This record gives sequence, structure tokens and C-alpha cells, in this order.
Amino acid sequence: MNEKYYIEVGSNQRNHLGEYICGDVFLSKRIKEEGRLISVLADGMGHGVKANVLGTLTATMALGFSEEYKDAQTIGNIIMKTLPVCSERKISYATFTIVDVDNGEVNILEYDNPLCLVMRGANIMELEWEELSLDCKNIFGETQEIKSCRFVPEKEDRIIFISDGVTQSGMGSPELMLGWTREKYVEYVKETIAHDRNISASKLAQKVVNRAYSNDNFRSKDDTSCGVIYFRNPRKMIIATGPPFRKESDVEFAQTVKNFEGKKVICGATTTDIISRELAIEVDDNVEPTDPTLPPMSKMEGIDLVTEGILTLNKVVTILSNNTESTLNLGNGPADQIVRLLLDSDEIIIMVGTKINEAHHDPTLGVEVEIRRTTIKRLEDVLEKKFMKEVIVQYI
Repeated sequence: MNEKYYIEVGSNQRNHLGEYICGDVFLSKRIKEEGRLISVLADGMGHGVKANVLGTLTATMALGFSEEYKDAQTIGNIIMKTLPVCSERKISYATFTIVDVDNGEVNILEYDNPLCLVMRGANIMELEWEELSLDCKNIFGETQEIKSCRFVPEKEDRIIFISDGVTQSGMGSPELMLGWTREKYVEYVKETIAHDRNISASKLAQKVVNRAYSNDNFRSKDDTSCGVIYFRNPRKMIIATGPPFRKESDVEFAQTVKNFEGKKVICGATTTDIISRELAIEVDDNVEPTDPTLPPMSKMEGIDLVTEGILTLNKVVTILSNNTESTLNLGNGPADQIVRLLLDSDEIIIMVGTKINEAHHDPTLGVEVEIRRTTIKRLEDVLEKKFMKEVIVQYI
């Protein structure tokens, strides 16, 4: 398809009752220079630490081999030959799902996980699955097989992949003697999307896992995981921080912020003054402090957030580095509000001015510039690698 879309990735998990670590492992990697996104869900046999180790081994191998453009059979053969087999159950120690979105085409590879569900809007998209025979055999001498399919995604498509803790939830209860089953799980996903056509990947994954958790009477009988990939319109955001190197660039710098279609954040007093002057917009500094560790925010018409610079951005990096989306407990401080906007955005442009602050005693020492560069690099890394955001840094 020619229409641009953003690929959002979300996941949610619950551990087996009494365990502090999940035996299911979900990994994702965005390869910006290749226009690729790879997500893997591996289900280690059993639960607890042993299952997590096996799941991590499987997911890591699957991610690595997929990144190297190994074909489906090669990936399956290497993983199945590497993984040990349970001496009691005579089955592989882990199952897996690999979703590789590569320049407008989706390739899915599955081994023994519940079959991927693809939704086109609120309707099920029927996929043509191919069964591939592997070179290796199981303990009974039977040829092992994996399933593979490919399709071209469209905007508003969703790929939902789960561990069997979802479909088997509630098993043995009077209401769900045979478990939730794929049929009921699929119907739930259809109803959820029909009710909220714009539901995010993370929210949908959370709803699926929470429903499975309630099926088990809030006492999970297995590790329960759901991953979602959602193709949709991108949500955009710009952060402007630091004055441009050349004063004649101030006008263009300010106009870029003004004309940007998306959320707008200004970080830094000098940056705020430049944009205020060039756009003839007054700055309101009469804002009550909301974080005792940071200078208070300001207000400007047409700008979503105006904050201090380096101290605030450093705190943003700290918050993002020390938390996941599920563990965040945000307040109303400047850094907290920037974090909210960042996590609610997909494509983030950071415009970084490189002018040396003339207030320094030795203007030849670009101390502030280097501190700013380091902070922005850390912010870029955590947003891309941990939160799967698309980040563009522009030095001006």
C-alpha cells in the first residue's frame, strides 16, 4: 500500500499464580534503517525461572535469526535443533510466534502457539497458512512442522498473538469447562474493537490478558501473554530545546514549531524567549510549581507545554529509564507531563539548538551544548529501544 501508516506495538502479561517472573517472553526490535519491525512471543514450558530462561533463549534466537533474513524453515530448524526436549512429556521446551513487518509486508512464523489473529478493522482477516516440514524430528521420530503465512497490511489492521494461557483460561470452571477457547477469545476481540475502533495496541493487549485473568477467577493458572501490532495514523510530537547556532536561523526555528502538526513542547528559557519573540506570542510565567525538584512551567498560546531545559529533560530520561508503561506512576510535574506526551506519540522530532550559552565564563567551552547533546542522545535511545518510538533528532 502507498498510504503511510505507523506500526504500534503493545504487549501485556500476567505471571502464573505465585511466580515473580513470567515464563512467556515478549521481545520487539525496530530496525529503522531497514524499515522493519520484528516481534516475538515465546512460551517456555511450565512456569517460573526455568520457563523464563527457555522462553528468553527462544525469543532471542528467533529475533536474531529473523533480523538476518533467514527464511522460515532455517529459523525453525535452528531453533528446534537448539532447544532441548522434555524427558517426561517428550515435547519441545518452548513454543514461539514471530511477526516480521518488512517494508510493507508481514511474515508470520508460528510453532505450537495459538494461531495469530489478524483483524482488518473489526472483521477477521482469513490468512492462508502454509505448513513447513523441518529437517529435525521429535522424540517419536515424526517430522516437526511450523506454520507460516504472509500478507500486505493496510491501515487499521491489527495482528494479535497470544500464549495458550489466554485460550485455556478458566479451564475446569463451571462456566468454561474447556477453557475460554479460541472461538470465544476471537469474539471478545471483535467486540472490543467494534466498541472502540481506535483502541491502542497496549490497551487491547491489556484487555485480552485481564479478561483471561478474570476467567481464572483472578488466580492465573498459567503464564498469560498477549502482543498486538497495530497499523494506524501516526501521532506526532516536536520538542524544541536550545537556541540555534546562528541567530538568523531563529525565524525558521520558530516557524517550524508554529507550523508543526502535532503536540508541541518547548524546553529551555532561552528557547522560549526566541520563539516568543519571533512569533510575537506572550509568555505567561504565572504558573504554580508542580514539582519541587524542577523550575515551574510557563504557558504560551499554541504550545502544549513550556518547561525549563536540561534539568527537566534529564528527569524525563530518568523516569523513562527506570519504568515501563505498566509501572509508571506519573504526577503533574513538568517532566511527568512530557513523559505522558512522549508515550502518547509515535513520531517524535527533537530540534536541538547548538549555540553556546554566552553566559558561560569561557564561551569557547561548549559545556551546555555537550550536556544537551548527551541528554538528547540518552532520550533518543530510551525512546527507540525501550518504547519503540520513531525519533528524529535535528541539530540546528
